[in-house]
Amino acid sequence: MKNLLIAAAVLALSAGASLAEPLRMGTEGAYPPYNFVNEKGEVDGFEIELGNELCKRIQAECTWVRNDWDSIIPNLVSGNYDTIMAGMNITDERRKSIAFSDAYTPPPPSAYVALTPDADVKGIVAAQTNTIQAGYVAESGATLVEFATGEEAIAAVRNGEADAVFADRDFLVPFERDSEDLVWVDGQDRVVVGEGLGIGMRQSDTELKARFDKAIADMKADGSLDALIVKWLGAEAKTFAGMAAEGGAATDAAAAPAAASN
Repeated sequence: MKNLLIAAAVLALSAGASLAEPLRMGTEGAYPPYNFVNEKGEVDGFEIELGNELCKRIQAECTWVRNDWDSIIPNLVSGNYDTIMAGMNITDERRKSIAFSDAYTPPPPSAYVALTPDADVKGIVAAQTNTIQAGYVAESGATLVEFATGEEAIAAVRNGEADAVFADRDFLVPFERDSEDLVWVDGQDRVVVGEGLGIGMRQSDTELKARFDKAIADMKADGSLDALIVKWLGAEAKTFAGMAAEGGAATDAAAAPAAASN
């Protein structure tokens, strides 16, 4: 009888696993610490760990699909994967083509990095193409030069093609910290230009959005989302608990211009 009960339990677990909804999660895999490829050749980072936890909470079996940034939204819309978690800021411009979950980070700061702290941010500024930072630079009065990846934008500063690079601050931190040539531009190292990062989905996937929204809300409530933010983005990163303590105001910085984004 005991063996029969064990066998039944195993079958039940197997059946539950087989019923888990398969979801394909699109990411860039080239935007640390949010998403990157680790030494084992696996996608890793804040969004990968968070995405895997969210998938467990909505009882989905998720696999990760890497896609170049400049075509990441078109490939979601065409059905090559079901979500985007790729350091993507929520913007009104993007809402025209895709839906977003509730934000899983407070609005993350962007920053200018250059070879001198007094670099001209109204001169020639490099940014990754189709990012919210590129849109911000284009409307700032500076001359925008765009590159396929954030690392190429940084290289443009080092080789003299640009006066500064503008990108997510969390992406730039290790480059500024570990190099002997890159520095923050004075007064321009915490510029907030977005609403926060969210999961991109097709506009028709309203039920999936509701499930992810609930899972994100649950992780905010139990503190596990803030714990992941601190783990991957550092102790100085803005958390939801910190926002609540400030009365819900994420920042008093200028709002982002409407643009496509990271």
